[in-house]
Amino acid sequence: MQTRVLGKTGATISEIGFGAWQIGGSWGDVSEADGKRALNAALDAGVTFVDTADVYGDGRSEKIIAAVLKERGGDKPFVATKAGRRLSPHVTEGYTGENIEAFIDRSLTNLGVETLDLVQLHCPPTEVYYRPELFGALDRLVAKGKIR
Repeated sequence: MQTRVLGKTGATISEIGFGAWQIGGSWGDVSEADGKRALNAALDAGVTFVDTADVYGDGRSEKIIAAVLKERGGDKPFVATKAGRRLSPHVTEGYTGENIEAFIDRSLTNLGVETLDLVQLHCPPTEVYYRPELFGALDRLVAKGKIR
């Protein structure tokens, strides 16, 4: 499996990643056992990058990833998750430091980790990119050790 450095993170990841939306089971009937088999097959093939989100199966995807990684032990892949799509309504004003931290805390629990490797904003309205207070809040979550 070929690898590359992921942006400015310094993390070396596989060029092919495992997209975990399908193991969330929200877009079709995917059993937990099938989800675990699919993720294990990807990891066995050398995949070291896993992409998920807190809304994939309302946290189910993150929980399956946590279970597989716990069962496997050893080196962990780089896991990227997303936050923000749980907002209802999904509007700019919902992207507050308090809301994002709550989503991140939920993902930390779901994934069974103390620090998330990478958090991406999930389909934010364009105006969110012009809210420096949100990015300040994300920087504080890095300082707290919740996000790498």
